[in-house]
Amino acid sequence: MYEIAYVSTYVPKKCGLATYTHHLRQSVQQAAQNADFRDQVVAVVGADEDRNLYNRSYWLLRRDVLWDYERLAKRINNSSIQLVSLQHEFGIFGGEAGEHVLEFARALQKPLVTTFHTVFEKPMSPYREIQQALIRESAHITVMNRRAVGYLQDAYGVPIEKISYIPHGTPGPSAKPRTFLRQELGWHGRKVILTFGLLGPSKGIESILAALPRVVEEIPNVLYVIAGQTHPEIVKQHGEAYRDKLRKMIDDHQLQNHVIMLDRYMTETDITELITACDLYVTPYPGMEQITSGTLAYAVGAGRPVLSTPYAYARDLLKDLPALLIPYGDTDRWSSEMIRMLTQDAVRSAYEQQIQKIGRSMQWARVGISHWNLFCSLIDARRAVEGSEMFLATR
Repeated sequence: MYEIAYVSTYVPKKCGLATYTHHLRQSVQQAAQNADFRDQVVAVVGADEDRNLYNRSYWLLRRDVLWDYERLAKRINNSSIQLVSLQHEFGIFGGEAGEHVLEFARALQKPLVTTFHTVFEKPMSPYREIQQALIRESAHITVMNRRAVGYLQDAYGVPIEKISYIPHGTPGPSAKPRTFLRQELGWHGRKVILTFGLLGPSKGIESILAALPRVVEEIPNVLYVIAGQTHPEIVKQHGEAYRDKLRKMIDDHQLQNHVIMLDRYMTETDITELITACDLYVTPYPGMEQITSGTLAYAVGAGRPVLSTPYAYARDLLKDLPALLIPYGDTDRWSSEMIRMLTQDAVRSAYEQQIQKIGRSMQWARVGISHWNLFCSLIDARRAVEGSEMFLATR
């Protein structure tokens, strides 16, 4: 029997980490389908969330209640769970920079596998101390960016055998034909550029709007689709100020016929259909330290042509295709590259083939197998140690 617990935000919460963990769990279940296996969700919930929306089988960890972290660790210690997969992002746990999670890690007596969704090249306080403590308490670390392996070694001296690189899982393209999807979406006869995700200043969408007028001059049928709601934390703090800023730019540049904003939460099906149907996917993010990006991963997993700023995840994922990386704010180059990708079919097709090759290695089936193999090896190693200790105790 193998039994694993996942600690993370979780669906129905609308956030990238919750969605990621849900799909990770599904992919591991698929990989383990012929094994004697069970799993348990430990969902991190905020004070303002309706806990009745969660499946009753989940164990709920109250984000801002410090003693809840030790309580959940002890509950796991007293259960048949053999290993814990912790999805770590500083913002999802309580306390300064999410420091409450350390109470959980220190009280836990089962092997802990921590997936770092953020890794800094040069970590600063308090993030450095929190990450260092989690590394110390973890049996193993996983990252989704090869560069992050070196960052952890250089910043914390983590031995290479304690770190695994496993790609960010992605679905493949939609099973529906592109021509059908484009017709259904009203994109027939348009050259479609797409960005999706929870909206906020970190998306850098204003840089695409600044570059778009020149693209319109060359490609009058171009359409830029901005898909997704504003990030709920952004709404709490600033309302819809960022979306309003984008709307003003659209009006100022007279792009009303060339930009649409799909202001709704995107389901997995919505996302795969939009990506499959688009001609070009863009992530113009301004923050160069971003170590993971589910949106870029989804586009590459679906085999679509992409352009991106050279943030850490994009540099790693597209390391063999440097021409697809464009500096943030370089309006002329963004315009030129979007025009090139949308008008030169042979160029776009060549990149599409190379990206499809990268994308196949990232799809959830393979990622689930990698995690399952890692989890089993750690559980088996723990059993071997415990078996040896029991043997020696009886001699």
